[in-house]
Amino acid sequence: MTTALDLRRVSKVYGSGPNEVRALIDVDLAVERGELVAVMGPSGSGKSTLLTIAGSLEDVTSGEVLVDGIDLATVSRSERAKLRRRFIGYVFQDFNLLPGLTAVENVSLPLELDGVAARAAQARGLEALGELDVAERAGRFPDELSGGERQRVAIARAIVGERGLLLADEPTGALDSVNGEGVMRLLRAATQRGVAGVVVTHEAQLASWADRVVFLRDGCVVDQTAARPGPESLLAADGRR
Repeated sequence: MTTALDLRRVSKVYGSGPNEVRALIDVDLAVERGELVAVMGPSGSGKSTLLTIAGSLEDVTSGEVLVDGIDLATVSRSERAKLRRRFIGYVFQDFNLLPGLTAVENVSLPLELDGVAARAAQARGLEALGELDVAERAGRFPDELSGGERQRVAIARAIVGERGLLLADEPTGALDSVNGEGVMRLLRAATQRGVAGVVVTHEAQLASWADRVVFLRDGCVVDQTAARPGPESLLAADGRR
């Protein structure tokens, strides 16, 4: 089976000269379908940059990025956009829901942009909302939803259709611990259906849901912890950095 995400010696540099910032340095990361990987590290370590590059939202300075076996450097901008719509689901920190669309319209929009008929797209959107227990809020606009409900709608939009790669940037940042655990449970359930997941988090308790935890510092991968360790071992490992 093709690896869902494969970063090979990826580096990202912003600026030049005295203003140069090396956000990522020779990062290697492969994520298989059915695997959930958590990315941890201090602020400025390159976590969000890694995610935007994995989601084809930014280009690398050097190295290779393969999504579903496709080298992003070899495809056009329009083909990359099509790959994002069809294969990559992205959960942003601030949800990025369109305020003028209802919950189900937000979820079904990627399908409609990819040519699925509106009625069929909304039916699939409603199904995705149902999986996250917010189908009864389908006709509500984002400002009529609670923070937890908006988060679930954002996740439904990310997993609708045949997405193979789910990327989430601090998806629990605005939620309490109970709702945060609920979000990680949903991401875990998505990977059990064969989706590859990468989630950026600063909370060891939430990272313990992952199969593997990757630690970044100053743009470099400094450690990896496998096999879904408990939160206590994660805290201990982070304290050694």
